Amino acid sequence: MAEKEKENLEEKQEELEKDNKNNIGKDMVPKQDYEELEDRYKRILAEFENFKKRSNKEREGLYNSILSDVVEVILPVVDNLENAVKIDTQDEEYKKGIELVLKQLKDVLSSKGVEEIKTVGETFDPELHEAVSSIQDANLGEKEIAEEYRKGYKIGSRVVRHSMVVVAN
Repeated sequence: MAEKEKENLEEKQEELEKDNKNNIGKDMVPKQDYEELEDRYKRILAEFENFKKRSNKEREGLYNSILSDVVEVILPVVDNLENAVKIDTQDEEYKKGIELVLKQLKDVLSSKGVEEIKTVGETFDPELHEAVSSIQDANLGEKEIAEEYRKGYKIGSRVVRHSMVVVAN
């Protein structure tokens, strides 16, 4: 019996040595499985990084879209305040108050990245301007903007409201 036990022990030792060649350790995963898991981990990590970038981009787009919608609703108020400032009045303090409110509103808009679109003297650009009329003027170049009816605004490269303009030649 001692010989059988000795043979069994030798067989078990050979099996363990064979397993140790394939394994990192006694309780560890085989090397091939480890490499597969590592590859899978790297792929999932890359997918997660892409997901985070995509989510941030979508969130920025949503923020800009909402900001544009809010600004678009406020712009008629800015137009009315600008018209009120142009009107002559007897009460200079009242006019100053309107000018201050207009300046404050424009400062708030510019702090959010809202810019006026340049018009008079610029070349007509259909992505920024809306032509409502055209005139012939020898003093102005081709497609040069002669007059502005309504100011346009943009946030970054996104147009919130097109400028209404008169184009020459």
